[in-house]
Amino acid sequence: MTTDVATYVGAYPYRSLPDVTPGWLLRQMDRLGIERAWVGHLPSAFSDPAAGSPALVRLVKPHADRLLPVPAVHPGLPRFVETLNDAMAAGAPAVRVYPMQLGLDPSGGEMRVLASAAAAVGLPILITVRFEDPRQRQPQDRAGDIPAAAVRALIRSDHQVRLLVSHADRSFIEEVHFGSTPQEAGRILWDVAWVWGPPEDHLALLIETMGIERFALGSGMPLRIPDSALARVDLLGLAPDRRRLILSGNLARWRAA
Repeated sequence: MTTDVATYVGAYPYRSLPDVTPGWLLRQMDRLGIERAWVGHLPSAFSDPAAGSPALVRLVKPHADRLLPVPAVHPGLPRFVETLNDAMAAGAPAVRVYPMQLGLDPSGGEMRVLASAAAAVGLPILITVRFEDPRQRQPQDRAGDIPAAAVRALIRSDHQVRLLVSHADRSFIEEVHFGSTPQEAGRILWDVAWVWGPPEDHLALLIETMGIERFALGSGMPLRIPDSALARVDLLGLAPDRRRLILSGNLARWRAA
């Protein structure tokens, strides 16, 4: 199934969105031929995820065949392991963490504890480098981007942890990938939500230098126009079997590893 690993429901505090419901998300998926989506809960990035995670599960439960909840975790709060257990019980394919928005050190002790705990129960961690371009952020939005060094530190903190990194650009991806061992790099999957296509052809260059197996489809909707991610994949001019790797195959292989 074509799977989008970077979608959200719920309100965003720094921009008014016309529709933040699962219904809108499903309509966009139908329009674009996306069969399944990993869904995050935007309010959970800015408040206690322990409260937002049950809300996310309730929102997507009527559409469980297509929308998979990816709850957020706050490793700086007590009993966060219960959130991991609840995520597993809800059938979540991964958990999210937003260290910059929650005021955590992105490579600190709480994050390393989360990495080990998630690895122990077999849950990958999804990290979003940024929600919006710094040039369009509201003055109240003071959370910076996750630094590439923090991703390298996290993948090295436990030899079993798996990371899906969303909304990273070419320079970020290259810094992490070429600064990691082959074993570490093999446990990281990148979505294409923030990688430019033509005329810069950043995505084509990354595929040439890193391998196509490193990338998955991610749109960022409703914060980003979902057509853009699919257009970047289409403009690569890939053979159908290689195109399917980005749309579904790489994600399935990475999850099974």
